[in-house]
Amino acid sequence: MAKDYDLTPKRVPHIDTPLRRIQTEIPAPGSLAVLETLARWEPLAMRGQPPILWDHATGFQVYDAFGNCWIDWSSGVLITNAGHGRQEIRDAISRQAAQSLLTSYCFPNLERAQLVERLAGLLPEPLKKVFLLTTGSEAVECAIKLCRAWGVSHGGRGKNIIVSFEKGFHGRTMGSQQAGGIPALKEWIVNLDPGFVQVPFPDGFWTKDTSFDLFESSLRNSGIDPANVAGVLMETYQGGTSAFAPPAYAKRLREWCQRHGALLVFDEVQAGFGRTGTLWGFEHYGVVPDLATFGKGISSSLPLSAVAGRPEVMDQFGPGSMTSTHSGNPVCCAAALASIELIVGEHLVAQAAQLGALLHARLREIQKPHPEIGAVLGKGLVAGFICVHPETGQPDGELAWAIVQRCIEKGVLLFSPVGYNGSTVKIAPPLCITEEALLESLAAFEEAVTESLARPEAAR
Repeated sequence: MAKDYDLTPKRVPHIDTPLRRIQTEIPAPGSLAVLETLARWEPLAMRGQPPILWDHATGFQVYDAFGNCWIDWSSGVLITNAGHGRQEIRDAISRQAAQSLLTSYCFPNLERAQLVERLAGLLPEPLKKVFLLTTGSEAVECAIKLCRAWGVSHGGRGKNIIVSFEKGFHGRTMGSQQAGGIPALKEWIVNLDPGFVQVPFPDGFWTKDTSFDLFESSLRNSGIDPANVAGVLMETYQGGTSAFAPPAYAKRLREWCQRHGALLVFDEVQAGFGRTGTLWGFEHYGVVPDLATFGKGISSSLPLSAVAGRPEVMDQFGPGSMTSTHSGNPVCCAAALASIELIVGEHLVAQAAQLGALLHARLREIQKPHPEIGAVLGKGLVAGFICVHPETGQPDGELAWAIVQRCIEKGVLLFSPVGYNGSTVKIAPPLCITEEALLESLAAFEEAVTESLARPEAAR
């Protein structure tokens, strides 16, 4: 659960290195007025992150207005894959803005055409039609719509079941939250759609059984006839833990969907654009879905998302019947085109794989002496550092928060813990981070873990 962060200024150790510097109090003087303004005029739901008042960010570093600098392990919640404030992206945005074309609704624009062509060229067959939207939740909603329309047209109105996974997260709109597997996020929905069904995710940690038999038996136990399944929606890795399914499981799932006429959808909103050490996260499975959703790292900056899929699935709706006000916004498309060129041209996918191997090896070393760290999950430059009570194995959100807070005091920026009871410290630096910066931030992280465990009365 998100923590309502204490805004009282605290004196922290002076840290001054070439990569991370904290020289003032946290929150810095002057930032409290901004935090108080936000607290007064915004809903409570917008609080919960550590109170770092961002002023500017470049590459893998975030700064406030007072000279404090952090090595960023958040990527602004997995957005800035190419890096913060990249000049090439800023230039692309500026050029587009200078053309006095900031929006065109669904009327054609050049940048939209260039982006869908570029994405289709990078995606494998049969993902050759691309629909641009604004947010990841919107992309997931679109995928649900396409699955149900396909199911109804190929199996009648009873073929409408969307199968997804426990502990999964797909967004905050009504449809995406019903597809999600976190019951607490659905308590506000008084008329849950019975056509959404969740089964255990085979992460090997919270769910020990990683066999595909569990998928099939879970559907049987829920009374679901496979013939009535319109689509199976799975995060390429679960956002709350960074856990992947076993490749053999994904292959069986692909075969199952084919056999029962269901569409397989991979939610790539967090996994796409090199984050996991491959351009697309589903490459780790050796299978290609019928539909994939994208967002976050697509532009490394501005709001944009996409759904890509088989042409016959994407073309189910006629002209004007599947649109969005900001579809293919030219400024956002220009940013995305520039970001993609950076990711491809600077070989950031290979860098994510190389540095990811270093990251995960060091995190496992840090984990080894501490039974309070239940698992280190993920691939490439995304990792989930899961905190548990060693006696019970239950999630320990307080320890996760303590680690995040101490990291921030040491010049490493993380967002608030995620996952089951907020027990996962999520690590996701920009793909342009250097080996030097990664090693320095890992050293600070190890200190934060050790201190949080050694002095629980102070840290927790």
